Amino acid sequence: MNQDLVQDYNQESLQTLQSENRSIECFITNEDGGNIDQSVVKSFGEEWEKFNNFSQEDIDKIGDMYFDIVGSDILNKNTYAMDVGCGTGRWTKYLLDKIGFMEAIDPSSAIFTADKLIGDKKNVRLSMASTDNIPFADETFDFGMSIGVLHHIPDTQKAMSDCVKKVKIGGHFYTYLYYSLENRPAFFRILLSLVGGIRKIISSLPSGLKKFCCDLIAIFVYMPFVLLGRFFKLIGLKKLATKVPLDMYQDQSFFVIRNDALDRFGTSLEQRFSRAEITDMMTNAGLTDIKISDGLPYWHAIGKRVR
Repeated sequence: MNQDLVQDYNQESLQTLQSENRSIECFITNEDGGNIDQSVVKSFGEEWEKFNNFSQEDIDKIGDMYFDIVGSDILNKNTYAMDVGCGTGRWTKYLLDKIGFMEAIDPSSAIFTADKLIGDKKNVRLSMASTDNIPFADETFDFGMSIGVLHHIPDTQKAMSDCVKKVKIGGHFYTYLYYSLENRPAFFRILLSLVGGIRKIISSLPSGLKKFCCDLIAIFVYMPFVLLGRFFKLIGLKKLATKVPLDMYQDQSFFVIRNDALDRFGTSLEQRFSRAEITDMMTNAGLTDIKISDGLPYWHAIGKRVR
């Protein structure tokens, strides 16, 4: 990509932080309010400090699932992209060899974890910012994405709209939001309501105890379902395996399962949306030609900006 197409920040950074591989501009202050929950931001910063060493195999395997609906006409060496809520930087790392340049943005201390995971890659810049203060002009990016983030923000619709307005007219925005299990039997939704109560208790615990409890959940809740599904697959009952709860994890490593257990039970703010609700939010944000994948994880979607 022509580096002249990479945009300068459109505001003065509040401070420059030195990480392991690069300088990081910080646009976050302790006074920041708006559409952000500071306790959730702090929790995710702590989470990614624990789970900071994804293997390339894990990144590629999960990335192939998430980006099944994004073709090379959208992501290629001419693409200037933005990853909002980049966390450990695993999605950024997955795409760096496919695109021109990535602006990876996160409001938490996870930005330093992302710096380590991404390493010495040159076609990326990291910034500490929230959806309220993305430090780039509107209509800057060819492609924007926010994966597993917007459902942890108080006003998901506003956060999505704030991201989309940074994408050029004719560009694309991609997102993944937790689903409301509307395509599952009633048993799954009953189980989800019970899990929600447990999550509220665990997320309020001190950091160390919270992580310990989530590891126990990974071992004694996730793994029995995962192993049952793997057994069904082994004996040729693949369709039955898809009916088992947590079927998404049947092909994932235990590291990923532990991480996702903490991701699901360690945060105090989690919202879930139906396929129709996600379509409505994306439409309201100015997107059209919306495509929602029929595959796991539910729901990941992409749309084209028209206004």
